[in-house]
Amino acid sequence: MGTENGDHPTVMVVEDFEDNRFMMRRLLEMSGYRVLEAVNGEEAVASAERERPDLILMDLSLPLLDGLSATRQIRALEGLGRIPIIAVSAHDTTDFHADALAAGCNEYVTKPIDFDQLDGLLQRLLKK
Repeated sequence: MGTENGDHPTVMVVEDFEDNRFMMRRLLEMSGYRVLEAVNGEEAVASAERERPDLILMDLSLPLLDGLSATRQIRALEGLGRIPIIAVSAHDTTDFHADALAAGCNEYVTKPIDFDQLDGLLQRLLKK
């Protein structure tokens, strides 16, 4: 969907905490992005397949299906293997970074999110 229809880029925010989701949605919308939301990994996979977002912000600690598993499933879906996925986590360790990249994430950001840094990542990944 998203930019293919001439719209603003579509970013899917996958986050189980409502306050975090609300803040990310507001900041993204104020920057001109169309925002989709998912509250768990299963919903993220189904929504990605149905909506075809331009980029996904994937929290790694999710109920029902964690962010790494959801990323692997999204990567396996036809036509979704190249959607940029940014892992979002409160854990800032080398192991978490490595696991996220191995699962198919393009980038990794830690909470609390520096929105200026995130916006730069979004712009860079959406230009590819």
